[in-house]
Amino acid sequence: MDLISKHNVVHKLEKRSLLIAINCIAALSIFFFGYDQGMMGGVNGAQNYYEDHMHFGHPKADGTPEITNELLQGGIVSIYYVGTLIGCLVGGWFGDEYGRIKTIALGAAWAVIGACLQTSAMNAPWMIFARLINGWGTGILNAIVPVWATETAEHKSRGQFVAIEFTLNIFGVVVAYWLQYACNFYKGGNGSFIWRFPIAFQIVPLIFLFGIVWLFPESPRWLVKVGREEEARYILGRLRGETGEDLGRAEAEFQDIRNIAELERKTASRTSYWSMFTGRGSGKLHIGRRVQLVVWLQIMQEWIGIAGVTIYAPTIFRTAGISQTDVQWISGLNTITYMVIQQYQ
Repeated sequence: MDLISKHNVVHKLEKRSLLIAINCIAALSIFFFGYDQGMMGGVNGAQNYYEDHMHFGHPKADGTPEITNELLQGGIVSIYYVGTLIGCLVGGWFGDEYGRIKTIALGAAWAVIGACLQTSAMNAPWMIFARLINGWGTGILNAIVPVWATETAEHKSRGQFVAIEFTLNIFGVVVAYWLQYACNFYKGGNGSFIWRFPIAFQIVPLIFLFGIVWLFPESPRWLVKVGREEEARYILGRLRGETGEDLGRAEAEFQDIRNIAELERKTASRTSYWSMFTGRGSGKLHIGRRVQLVVWLQIMQEWIGIAGVTIYAPTIFRTAGISQTDVQWISGLNTITYMVIQQYQ
């Protein structure tokens, strides 16, 4: 297949090995999101951060943080999610226009810029702007990576692969808390290293993601949608196999994708976000119902308070009377139990 780079892993791997490789890259992106969520839990408790640079609190006599400007503290944390919302909307559009691989690379590059700005932040406005940029990159990745992973996976294994990816999301939170706990032992917990290093750590998987994603195949569904059917057929053949019991599977799926793409072109006359949200112009596809279902499922998931626990676990345990020296490792232990229990759901 001359249309696909000779360095692409699709020429070297096939079937399950190719699917595993794709989902390892997807899991790396999801790991980054989890890490970025859990990271601020420890950063918020670093004295050099909240007193010397962000100026929203000071330590009490026993060393616990006394927050004097909760609005600023919460604003720095939450602006990240505003950026994520914007990034999701941009990422969805960009992914449909330019493909999944280019969108993943864009999201990783954008998030690296945001992470660098956060690491070097010297005051609250700087950090707020950096968090917004970082959130934008995260949103792009969150919008397109699960799509890419599910569009390459077989229908019978999509749920399994998505579950594995989001286990890595929780693992990212675990790593963030325990890395922050380890940093607290550096120079007695004083200095900017204990909060700048955990922020900078996220740059490593992002740079790796940006560099390696170019070596992976594009989504066959997107290729069919934009008329690059020869590439799509070849990639599907490598993903599903072309010999023995697998003979004919790739061709059957290819024809299904073509039929769905044609149905979408004929039925869905409007593709704006507003039309998707309201269902106008979607005809028998009932896109409005589907979008409303997943949106409200996500909203209700957040209403149980999991984001608050993920971000503010040390503050919650500190309020419960646990000492400043113990809140970080107890918070880390909480994330481990969360990850373990999730495996049995």
